[in-house]
Formats: sequence, C-alpha cells, structure tokens
Amino acid sequence: MPGIGGSDDAHWQSQWERDTPAIRRFAPASWDEPDLDDWSAALDRAVADEPAILVAHSLSCLLAVRWAAANPARVAGLFLVAAPDPDGPRFPRVAAAFAEDLDVRPSAPALLVTSDDDPYCSEARAAGFAATWGVPRITIGRQGHVNSASGLGAWPEGRRLLTAFSAGVGGRERSAAT
Repeated sequence: MPGIGGSDDAHWQSQWERDTPAIRRFAPASWDEPDLDDWSAALDRAVADEPAILVAHSLSCLLAVRWAAANPARVAGLFLVAAPDPDGPRFPRVAAAFAEDLDVRPSAPALLVTSDDDPYCSEARAAGFAATWGVPRITIGRQGHVNSASGLGAWPEGRRLLTAFSAGVGGRERSAAT
C-alpha cells in the first residue's frame, strides 16, 4: 500500500513486490490525487476473503488503520511504515479526508515502524500514533521518510521485520497486500 505518488521502482515496496509474486499492490484510480473513498474501494478489491497483512507506507498507513477497524475479519495484521502527521506542515491538503477518524484501535496485530528524522512526522507524533492505535513502535534511526530518497534499496532490515511480524501473527507473506 504505497502513499501518494505510488512507490517508484527503487522503493522497497516495489522491490519486495518484484521479489514475491504473491504480494499484491492495491490500485486506486490516482496515486497523485488521493481520494479516500476510491483508495478504500481499491483496498476492498485487493484484499481477498483470506485475511491479509497490510503493508502500508506513508499516507496508506492512515487508510490501513481506518480500513482495518472497519473490516476486522479481513485483516491479519498491519505493518505500518512512516505514517505522516496530518497536522504537520508537509501533509498534502489534497489528502485531508485521510486525517479524519484516526482515533481507532485496530483489532488486528500491528507494528508501527518510524524514522527519527522523518520530515513528514515528528517523533512525538509517531509516539502519539502508537499510543492512540495501541500498537508497538520500532524506530529505525535516521532514515528520512523510509522511501526511495532514503537510499534503503530493498530494505532487508524492513523485510526481516515484516517476516518476524508475519510469523508472530500467524500470517503468511503470500497474503500481504502492499
């Protein structure tokens, strides 16, 4: 589940998808003009009847948390990376609808992965997300927005985190929606 703009070919999500054919990317009508209803419908289409582990980056973290709360039987887990602060100065106003109703607690196991120097979310706000959502948080040092610009490549450390998380929730990566 990429954020605004989708995940380019150098992004870890795209690399994981290429390496694991069973991983499916959801497909909203526009990556650049996010519409909450459209992105939710795209996630509905992407997640089969078998509960999935949602691997979300950036704006899609906000969608994943809300969608999981509304669709608990369809979610095995949430692997959330670099959630943006909707009240922050860099949050895109075109995505304002994604900022509503974030005070939910998904019933599925979840993990929030954050960076100490994410330009889209302060450490304090990331800690606030973890507390509000009732999920553990792992910080990975100074990795920017944990995207292509961070120079992570295939981000093997993140893949290991996802593998351990998946094993802990009894999920299998073949059911991941990225």
